[in-house]
Amino acid sequence: MLPIADINILEGFEDSTEDQYMASIQRAINSGSAWSLQGFYGRTMMAAIEAGDCLLGRNRASDFWGNTLPSRTDVREGTKGSYEFVANSRGVEWADYISNI
Repeated sequence: MLPIADINILEGFEDSTEDQYMASIQRAINSGSAWSLQGFYGRTMMAAIEAGDCLLGRNRASDFWGNTLPSRTDVREGTKGSYEFVANSRGVEWADYISNI
């Protein structure tokens, strides 16, 4: 379940730094259940993955329609959603930080 503090950050009800915002997105991705919420969440999470700001979740997830989203270990190294993709996009320090959320 996604903590209310993260929902408030993602919905813009609470001010946050970029790092806090990205951490909230990563927790949403990791929760797995956020993929079934309103479309804003899925679009936001996917945009962060595609930009190399966030990783795929630790486990596979399903969206509202029953589509399976792979886990970060299901994708090849260096592809979107992998640790290596984030490290190449934002640096190893960021990749370490975001992967430990």
